[in-house]
Amino acid sequence: MASPDELLHLDDLLTDEERSWRDRAREFARSRIRPHIDEDFENRHFRRELVGELGAAGFLGMHLQGYGAAGAGAVSYGLACLEFEAVDSGWRTFLSVQGSLAMTAISSFGSEEQKQRWLPAMAAGEAIGCFALTEATSGSDPAGMLTTAVRDGDGWVLSGHKRWIGLASVADIAVVWAKTDDGVRGFLVETGTPGFTATPIDTKLSMRASIQCDVVLDGCRVPLDAVLPAATGLGAAFSCLNKARFGIIWGVMGAARACLEAAIDRSLTRESFGRPIGQTQLVQQKLADMFVEYEKGMLLALHIGRLEERHALAPDQLSVGKLNNVRQAISIASQARSILAGDGITSEFPVMRHMANLESVRTYEGTDEIHTLVLGRALTGLAAF
Repeated sequence: MASPDELLHLDDLLTDEERSWRDRAREFARSRIRPHIDEDFENRHFRRELVGELGAAGFLGMHLQGYGAAGAGAVSYGLACLEFEAVDSGWRTFLSVQGSLAMTAISSFGSEEQKQRWLPAMAAGEAIGCFALTEATSGSDPAGMLTTAVRDGDGWVLSGHKRWIGLASVADIAVVWAKTDDGVRGFLVETGTPGFTATPIDTKLSMRASIQCDVVLDGCRVPLDAVLPAATGLGAAFSCLNKARFGIIWGVMGAARACLEAAIDRSLTRESFGRPIGQTQLVQQKLADMFVEYEKGMLLALHIGRLEERHALAPDQLSVGKLNNVRQAISIASQARSILAGDGITSEFPVMRHMANLESVRTYEGTDEIHTLVLGRALTGLAAF
């Protein structure tokens, strides 16, 4: 019996360094997160004490160069995302918010002083960042944001509301996107600044082991040098979102693999009509279909990773990966649940938790509908949104 990754010899497509990063991420996720994840999901608990350990291990902003970051390759980063999401989507989300969003925004668009001030601390896990773009009325249409930043003497005054902001209540620094007279700009707002309030959203039935917040900016005053000097227009924010989408393409295949492995194991141990259910044709068909979609998703992720390493990755190609891999991960989780039968809805298995989390992943960083329209525009040259 071959494991999902062994059957197609995916390791042969990776370098020694990439396998090393993957193995270290797998060991960390399985030893430090998995033993507590069901309890944390149930109790809506984020283990902040692990942040420093993640930094010490090099996983925070690992794809960035300098300022304490590991400088790992794109595929190495993708494999780390996969291993963390194989345990829980919330922890891959943490890597994305900290590294792909907040740290990338500072690295790409910040001043040298801003980079020196924040990036080493964030890479070490000594400081946590968040990325405040989404608003309740402008999720898929960030150009419709209502948050404003107004010049006032020697500073800026930010006013507005943000929603679904990961890590905001535990963050030290927030990258806040707001409308100015010169268009959308990014600002670094220390979360202890008067007028900044982050309130965790506690009614979630998904992503319960991570934190997402409502953020209020009530006349929040920041100095003139709080603006990210090179971030002008929404294109800057979108470039950060593209880095997060890259991690999602890999990460959801981890959740899919975990569900597939649970289904395979259960098919060998659960008996019905006098034999293991894995010996029946219908179950084998489900397992084969799940495996094929998992392998296709992995090969797509790897292709996108190699494009990124060559600096040849286009946003439309990210939409292909995000749309396909999230959709197939949800399908694989659903099929796995059916093989586990009634027990599949219990916390004895990770499948139902992955199913719930993947519904969030399906929504953030571009919904299915938005990525479908991005691809439709690419194919026809006509924008339908």
